[in-house]
Amino acid sequence: MMTLEERIRAVVALDADLGTSTTDEALQQTIARAAQMNPWFTEEFSARSIRAIRESFLSEDALRRWLEAYRWVEPTHPRRVGLVMAGNIPLVGFHDILCTFIAGHISLVKLSEKDNVLLPFILKRLFTIDERTVSYFEMTDRLTGFDAVIATGSDNSARYFEAYFSSYPHIIRRNRNAVAVLSGNETQEELRGLADDVFLYFGLGCRNVSKVYIPDDYDPIRLLEVFDQYEDMLHHHKYKNNFDYNLTLTLLNRQHHVQGKSILLLPADSLQSRIGTLHYREWNHLDTLAAELASLQGSIQCIVSSLELPGLKFVPFGSAQSPGLSDYADGTDTLAFLLNLSS
Repeated sequence: MMTLEERIRAVVALDADLGTSTTDEALQQTIARAAQMNPWFTEEFSARSIRAIRESFLSEDALRRWLEAYRWVEPTHPRRVGLVMAGNIPLVGFHDILCTFIAGHISLVKLSEKDNVLLPFILKRLFTIDERTVSYFEMTDRLTGFDAVIATGSDNSARYFEAYFSSYPHIIRRNRNAVAVLSGNETQEELRGLADDVFLYFGLGCRNVSKVYIPDDYDPIRLLEVFDQYEDMLHHHKYKNNFDYNLTLTLLNRQHHVQGKSILLLPADSLQSRIGTLHYREWNHLDTLAAELASLQGSIQCIVSSLELPGLKFVPFGSAQSPGLSDYADGTDTLAFLLNLSS
């Protein structure tokens, strides 16, 4: 097996290897094949996901700063950790893979049918860097012989996971969404960042903003000035089909809405919005809003804002889809969970 230092060096070398992506014909072909297999995984978005992984997860400085917060326990008997991957955006499960490898355990990877091209390719690149890494990964269609599980899915699948994996150490993740809170004093740059938080990956990620809270004197039409920069979304047939369907449904129901070139703004209480739509709600008292958001923490992945509210953590506009190594999904420290398996 490999030491922690050897595993870190392998990951850093993977960063350098992927750094040639713009001229790497094999990687470009893989990205194109992923788009053919799943039209939601456009070549632009898959390439962006790889860049985000390199910038946030694979740099040596970021890795070492991340690990400083932990009391390290090198496993004498590596555990076999089942990883049930989601497939909503490209490489969404890479962080779980990285955490398990860095912790020194073996990943039993059950890929989503929606995202089964990019990750195997990247792992093969890791294997060529250090052939010892091969022993840390197994691809499987059915999880067996595992010691612990990290599973990501919908609220419905989570109930199944809870029942099936209840006797094993586990992390079970459910539906979550990101929200944004506006003060009304945002700069154009911040609003353009909000547009990225809403539209990147077609809004399919759990860190995509699906609802925005606006001041009660704020005209939501102002958002369309920056959201319309994503009008090219309608060139994507699946997104356009969803947009057209939701527009038709909204008109038939005579529901109040604000129509942009590629999105509908709908006043609604629900955190979760459909593809091509964004929910909004007015606020007038920050204390009341803070209490509401605190009560919804179990359903919120992150909050995008420049405001500061007691007890709530915010991320800057434009950074929702660029989480760091310590930005754990659902707020559960994945690496701490894995290190505890060694004790």
